[in-house]
Amino acid sequence: KGFVLTDNATGKSYNFPRMVGTIGPDVIDIRKLYGQTGYFTYDPGFTSTGSCESRITYIDGDNGILLHRGYPIEQLAEKSDYMETCYLLLNGELPNAQQKQAFVEDI
Repeated sequence: KGFVLTDNATGKSYNFPRMVGTIGPDVIDIRKLYGQTGYFTYDPGFTSTGSCESRITYIDGDNGILLHRGYPIEQLAEKSDYMETCYLLLNGELPNAQQKQAFVEDI
């Protein structure tokens, strides 16, 4: 799946890849926009711009959502300690009791 951008002044069309996120809307990969078109984008405040690709964190500031590895930050703050959260970020899942103990001993 791609995205076609047409310059109304010249009639020339440009194809850009569409990227599918785990959460949230699809995005258009415009890394080659300037090289192909000679144009930049204008998005004051970065309200429609993703600045990075992350497998660890998802942020939606408009809706107050911050997830780490799919867990809401509020849940981690209330139910997990620092070492459990570190384990989560490094390993992609919360540790069971044995995993946590081994992790704490290693650290």
